[in-house]
Amino acid sequence: MQAISSELRQLIEEYLPRLEAVPEEQMNFKPLPKKWSKKEIIGHLADSAQNNIRRFIVAQYEDEPHIVYKQDEWVGITNYQQYDLDDLIQLWWVLNKHICHILENITPEQSQRICRSENSHTIEWLAADYIKHLKHHIHQVLNLEEFAYP
Repeated sequence: MQAISSELRQLIEEYLPRLEAVPEEQMNFKPLPKKWSKKEIIGHLADSAQNNIRRFIVAQYEDEPHIVYKQDEWVGITNYQQYDLDDLIQLWWVLNKHICHILENITPEQSQRICRSENSHTIEWLAADYIKHLKHHIHQVLNLEEFAYP
Protein backbone atom coordinates (compact mmCIF):
# COMPACT_ATOMS: atom_id res chain seq x y z
CA MET A 1 0.00 0.00 0.00
CA GLN A 2 2.99 2.26 0.54
CA ALA A 3 3.87 2.18 -3.16
CA ILE A 4 0.30 3.02 -4.16
CA SER A 5 0.18 5.87 -1.66
CA SER A 6 3.53 7.21 -2.88
CA GLU A 7 2.39 7.12 -6.50
CA LEU A 8 -0.84 8.93 -5.64
CA ARG A 9 1.01 11.57 -3.62
CA GLN A 10 3.43 12.17 -6.51
CA LEU A 11 0.57 12.46 -9.00
CA ILE A 12 -1.48 14.95 -7.01
CA GLU A 13 1.55 17.13 -6.36
CA GLU A 14 2.41 17.07 -10.06
CA TYR A 15 -1.16 17.72 -11.23
CA LEU A 16 -2.15 20.41 -8.72
CA PRO A 17 -0.29 23.34 -10.34
CA ARG A 18 -1.29 22.14 -13.78
CA LEU A 19 -4.97 22.10 -12.81
CA GLU A 20 -4.66 25.54 -11.23
CA ALA A 21 -3.22 26.85 -14.53
CA VAL A 22 -6.21 25.82 -16.67
CA PRO A 23 -8.27 28.94 -17.47
CA GLU A 24 -11.69 28.98 -15.87
CA GLU A 25 -13.47 29.38 -19.22
CA GLN A 26 -11.89 26.09 -20.36
CA MET A 27 -12.90 24.40 -17.11
CA ASN A 28 -16.50 25.61 -17.49
CA PHE A 29 -16.97 24.67 -21.15
CA LYS A 30 -19.55 21.91 -21.70
CA PRO A 31 -19.04 20.16 -25.05
CA LEU A 32 -22.66 18.93 -24.99
CA PRO A 33 -25.51 19.61 -22.53
CA LYS A 34 -25.30 16.09 -21.05
CA LYS A 35 -21.48 15.84 -21.14
CA TRP A 36 -19.46 16.96 -18.15
CA SER A 37 -17.30 20.06 -18.28
CA LYS A 38 -13.72 19.80 -17.07
CA LYS A 39 -14.89 21.39 -13.82
CA GLU A 40 -17.54 18.70 -13.42
CA ILE A 41 -14.88 16.05 -14.08
CA ILE A 42 -12.84 17.49 -11.18
CA GLY A 43 -16.01 17.35 -9.08
CA HIS A 44 -16.50 13.73 -10.12
CA LEU A 45 -12.93 13.01 -8.99
CA ALA A 46 -13.69 14.61 -5.61
CA ASP A 47 -16.79 12.42 -5.33
CA SER A 48 -14.77 9.37 -6.33
CA ALA A 49 -12.23 10.21 -3.63
CA GLN A 50 -14.99 10.47 -1.01
CA ASN A 51 -16.51 7.16 -2.03
CA ASN A 52 -13.15 5.42 -2.03
CA ILE A 53 -12.26 6.86 1.36
CA ARG A 54 -15.41 5.20 2.63
CA ARG A 55 -14.50 1.90 0.94
CA PHE A 56 -10.91 1.93 2.24
CA ILE A 57 -12.07 2.53 5.81
CA VAL A 58 -15.31 0.55 6.09
CA ALA A 59 -13.86 -2.57 4.44
CA GLN A 60 -11.30 -2.73 7.25
CA TYR A 61 -13.95 -3.28 9.93
CA GLU A 62 -16.99 -4.67 8.09
CA ASP A 63 -17.08 -7.91 6.16
CA GLU A 64 -17.52 -7.19 2.46
CA PRO A 65 -19.43 -3.90 2.71
CA HIS A 66 -21.46 -2.94 -0.35
CA ILE A 67 -20.61 0.67 -1.28
CA VAL A 68 -21.82 2.02 -4.60
CA TYR A 69 -21.49 5.42 -6.27
CA LYS A 70 -24.03 6.89 -8.67
CA GLN A 71 -21.73 9.34 -10.40
CA ASP A 72 -24.22 11.28 -12.53
CA GLU A 73 -26.50 11.85 -9.55
CA TRP A 74 -23.63 13.04 -7.35
CA VAL A 75 -22.25 15.42 -9.97
CA GLY A 76 -25.71 16.79 -10.80
CA ILE A 77 -26.91 17.22 -7.22
CA THR A 78 -23.66 18.88 -6.15
CA ASN A 79 -23.87 21.26 -9.14
CA TYR A 80 -20.11 21.43 -9.68
CA GLN A 81 -20.63 23.68 -12.69
CA GLN A 82 -21.39 26.49 -10.20
CA TYR A 83 -18.71 25.51 -7.64
CA ASP A 84 -15.84 27.91 -7.03
CA LEU A 85 -13.02 26.51 -9.17
CA ASP A 86 -10.17 27.22 -6.74
CA ASP A 87 -12.12 25.64 -3.88
CA LEU A 88 -12.95 22.61 -6.03
CA ILE A 89 -9.33 22.01 -6.99
CA GLN A 90 -8.27 22.36 -3.34
CA LEU A 91 -11.03 19.95 -2.28
CA TRP A 92 -9.77 17.40 -4.83
CA TRP A 93 -6.20 17.84 -3.58
CA VAL A 94 -7.03 17.58 0.14
CA LEU A 95 -9.23 14.51 -0.34
CA ASN A 96 -6.41 12.80 -2.20
CA LYS A 97 -3.88 13.73 0.49
CA HIS A 98 -6.30 12.14 2.96
CA ILE A 99 -6.43 8.98 0.85
CA CYS A 100 -2.62 8.83 0.92
CA HIS A 101 -2.71 9.01 4.72
CA ILE A 102 -5.32 6.24 4.91
CA LEU A 103 -3.42 3.98 2.50
CA GLU A 104 -0.18 4.46 4.43
CA ASN A 105 -1.89 3.07 7.51
CA ILE A 106 -3.43 -0.05 5.96
CA THR A 107 -1.56 -3.21 6.92
CA PRO A 108 -0.78 -5.87 4.30
CA GLU A 109 -3.43 -8.10 5.87
CA GLN A 110 -6.08 -5.39 5.84
CA SER A 111 -5.26 -4.54 2.21
CA GLN A 112 -6.64 -7.95 1.23
CA ARG A 113 -10.06 -7.36 2.77
CA ILE A 114 -12.95 -7.24 0.32
CA CYS A 115 -15.31 -4.42 -0.57
CA ARG A 116 -18.23 -4.78 -2.96
CA SER A 117 -19.42 -2.16 -5.42
CA GLU A 118 -20.41 -3.48 -8.84
CA ASN A 119 -17.96 -6.34 -8.19
CA SER A 120 -15.97 -7.59 -5.22
CA HIS A 121 -12.36 -6.45 -4.93
CA THR A 122 -9.65 -6.16 -2.32
CA ILE A 123 -8.81 -2.78 -0.85
CA GLU A 124 -5.43 -3.03 -2.57
CA TRP A 125 -7.07 -3.60 -5.97
CA LEU A 126 -9.47 -0.70 -5.39
CA ALA A 127 -6.59 1.62 -4.46
CA ALA A 128 -4.62 0.72 -7.61
CA ASP A 129 -7.76 1.10 -9.72
CA TYR A 130 -8.46 4.47 -8.12
CA ILE A 131 -5.13 5.77 -9.46
CA LYS A 132 -5.93 4.52 -12.98
CA HIS A 133 -9.32 6.24 -12.81
CA LEU A 134 -7.75 9.48 -11.58
CA LYS A 135 -5.15 9.45 -14.37
CA HIS A 136 -7.81 8.80 -17.00
CA HIS A 137 -9.83 11.85 -15.99
CA ILE A 138 -6.93 14.18 -15.24
CA HIS A 139 -5.56 13.44 -18.70
CA GLN A 140 -8.96 14.51 -20.11
CA VAL A 141 -8.94 17.75 -18.12
CA LEU A 142 -5.34 18.64 -18.97
CA ASN A 143 -5.60 17.55 -22.63
CA LEU A 144 -2.82 15.02 -22.17
CA GLU A 145 -2.40 11.80 -24.11
CA GLU A 146 -5.41 9.59 -23.47
CA PHE A 147 -4.97 7.26 -20.50
CA ALA A 148 -7.12 4.21 -21.19
CA TYR A 149 -9.41 3.16 -18.39
CA PRO A 150 -12.15 0.54 -18.82
